This record gives sequence, structure tokens and C-alpha cells, in this order.
Amino acid sequence: MNAHLQRFLLLSVLSVSALIFSGQTTVAAETPNVLFLICDDLNCDLGCYGHEQVKSPNIDKLAQRGVRFANAHCQYALCGPSRASFMTSLYPTQNLVTRNAIYIREHVPDVVTMSQMFRSHGYLATRIGKIYHYNVPLHIGTSGHDDPYSWNITINPRGRDVIEQDQIFSLVPGSYGGTLSWMSADGTDREQTDGIAADEAIEQLKHYKQTGNSFFLAVGLYRPHTPYVAPHKYFDQYPADSIPVPEVPEGYLDTLPKPAAKSIRAKKQQIDLPQETAQQAIQAYHASITFADAQVGRILKALEETGLAENTIVMFTSDHGYHMGEHGHWQKMSLFDNGTHVPLIVAGPGVTDQGSVVEGPVEMLDFYPTLAEMCDWKALSTVQGVSFAPSLKDHTKQTRESALSQLHNSFSIRTDRYRYTEWGENGADGQELYDHESDPQEMNNLVGQPKYKDTQAKLSEMLQKRVAEAQVPPKGLKQITFENRRRVPKQN
Repeated sequence: MNAHLQRFLLLSVLSVSALIFSGQTTVAAETPNVLFLICDDLNCDLGCYGHEQVKSPNIDKLAQRGVRFANAHCQYALCGPSRASFMTSLYPTQNLVTRNAIYIREHVPDVVTMSQMFRSHGYLATRIGKIYHYNVPLHIGTSGHDDPYSWNITINPRGRDVIEQDQIFSLVPGSYGGTLSWMSADGTDREQTDGIAADEAIEQLKHYKQTGNSFFLAVGLYRPHTPYVAPHKYFDQYPADSIPVPEVPEGYLDTLPKPAAKSIRAKKQQIDLPQETAQQAIQAYHASITFADAQVGRILKALEETGLAENTIVMFTSDHGYHMGEHGHWQKMSLFDNGTHVPLIVAGPGVTDQGSVVEGPVEMLDFYPTLAEMCDWKALSTVQGVSFAPSLKDHTKQTRESALSQLHNSFSIRTDRYRYTEWGENGADGQELYDHESDPQEMNNLVGQPKYKDTQAKLSEMLQKRVAEAQVPPKGLKQITFENRRRVPKQN
């Protein structure tokens, strides 16, 4: 028995056994495979999204042969709730996951996840790296807060970035995942966790080619999540002294509701960073994006070389948006576009409007029913998303009027033109309104201006309707409500 076969059998034994749903175990020969690629904490700082400095040639190339969504948004601007939301196609108010460190089945034990749908149709579902929540870098190399029922095979890469963690610079010494931290690393791509993940994905694709397995392969890259670690050559592409840092006008915070201002001033050590420090942080973030792009490129090249690309849907995305100094804020957890806006590209069979851009809003909840429709299946009745498959054939077809996002007890909607946010119940703690035609950076809060009175009233009605709908328990799905106090111990 060769080493590769031994290794594959070992992974199969260690993985959870397949969960069978009666009457749904046949795979039609023409049904497409799925390669689901997701980066961690990646915003839209990409070439194909118009960023002038960031180099992302492989993701850009994918956009050229697929459809790019210019207005896709997460349902919660935090890793755990967002990932639980798109994997179940339930709003956080329905699956009850509104913070990190939660196992999805603690609250919705009977839910059928997106990858389970593929398992129920006889597919081999494999996870490499982070799909559900992981504390990064603490959980790299483990299964984190994964859902074992979602997969046949799980692979948890662990690379040099974890081993050399003590060499990483952090604004708060010893704290990495929730603090700005970075390192220009020695060694090669393939020594890093995401490089190992790409190697593993390539091996899986080769195996699928040999066996003919229909597959749902989910590859969760950790970069550009903090700590921003990438080999030196990626840092060299972004000289720090050439990087602009977003500026915030004096008195800006006074234009925001108090909860909004609080949300972007929560991390005291990351307020009003010195120019040089800010430039270094952005340099490291962009270096990590280009490093992650290189790993995406290696995986997509293997997909082509194995001949599997012709019958494989590729979906590329992130888990939420991310600030790099915009609004004076760094990292996640906001209800601005910077906090909710995610890259989304779909390519492969069923995508006929290649190279186009969909401007209408979509939600990450929509991944699940879209893939179901592309495979000619009917999604379960518990699924709350709306399929955007029609937009893949005609980019002018809009499948939603708005995208809904949440942070704590506050909600925001993004339409094709406006963002409207209400803080607290029914906006009791303040509102924000931004017109993207004149203010794409969302720096001019229009609430209270007579010209926008009717617009605000209409958007408020739309938002409250959407929030009410998102709080309705899905029929047939058991919900377990309790105060989940679990916290992950801090690293020493």
C-alpha cells in the first residue's frame, strides 16, 4: 500500500462517518462538484474590487471567468456567528449563535448544514482548515468549534506561523488573534499553515480525479486574519512608507450615535495609531492577502490540471468585512460597509454571464440555496436564504432588495444605494443613513436631514420588517435557548 493511500485511509478513519438521509443517496453523473474557498477576515481590498495597491492576480483571474458580486454582505460582523449563519442559511436570531466559541448544535441540534446537504446526496464532504469558528491562532491545527456532522473528512493543517508564534510582533505583547499583530516570515509558502492547506487541497483533488467521487471540498484559509504572517517576498511588494492611511476628520465621532462610536473605539490600544505603525499594519495585512491569493492560485491550478474544473462550481468569499483604519477603526465588529461587505465570486458550470458584476445586494445566507439550485436540488424548508443563481446567468437580475446585518442588538440594511442602521430596539439608541451615490465611504450621516426624511422612513420600515422576519423560528427546527457562557481561555 503506497504512502498516499495509507494517509487517505487514515484520514477517512479519523473523520466522522457519513450521515445518511433516507432516499437521497444517489448522485447524478452530471451534477457538479463544489470547491468552496474562504479566507478569514478578508475585506474587499482586492484588485478585482478596484483596490489600487493590493496584488491578487489569482482571485482577479477567477472573477474574469466567473461572476463577481459587488454588494455581498455577512449577517453578523464576527467570525463565529457569520460562519454558523451561512453554513445553516439561518439568521443569527434563528440559529441563536451571536458570538464566538459556540458549537452550532448546542442551539439547533437538528439543523442540516450546507455541506450536509451534499452528503445527503452522496457527495464526499471534506473540510480543510477553518470553516466554522476557530480561535486564531490558538486553535490552528485543531478542529476548533467545528461541526463533525457536516463532514466525511476533516484536515487540520498547522504550519510554521504557529510554531514561531513567539517571534510575532503585537501591539499587546502575547496577544495575537484579537490584536493587530504581524510578522514578515522566513521560509517558503508551503511551510505556512495556508501553504500546507493548499497542498492538502491539491492532494484531495488528485484523489477525486482517480476515484470519480463527487465532492464538496471546503478550504478555509486563515490569512489574512491576525497575526498577519507571510513570507518576506510578500511584504517586499508593499513598501510601508508608500501606504496611505485613512484619515478621520475632527469631530467625526459626534456625528454618530453613541453605540456606533463605541463600536469603533472599543479597542483602546488601536486608537489613533502613529502613522508608521498604521502603515506597517496595512503593509502586513496586504502582504497576507497576496500570500493567501497565491494559495488560492495553486488550488485553482490543480483544479484545472486534474480536468475537474469543467464540472466544478467554485465559490470564493470571506466571513465578514474588515477595517484597516477606516472610520478610525481596525479589524471587525462594525455596521459600516467596511464591517459587513465581503468579496464573493462564483465560477464554473451554471455561470454563463462570465466576467460580469452583480450590483444588487446579496447575503451570505444565500450561498446554501444557490448551490442547491445549481445542482437542481430543492433546499430544505428551514433555509432562509434566497438563491442568486439567476444572477449567474444574467447579472442584471436582482434577487434581493436589501442585505441584513446584525451586531449585538442592532441591525443594518444595505440596498443598492443606501445603508440604514438602527441602534437598539427600533432605533432607540440612534440611527445612521448613508447615500452611496455621493458618499461611498459612509462618512456623512444623513439622519435628520429634511431631504432624506421620506427615504429614512421607508428604509426604517424595510429594516424593521426584515428584523421581524429574521426572528421567526423556522418550522420544524428545534431551537435550544440558554445563556451560553463558554469562553476560550486566553493564551499565556
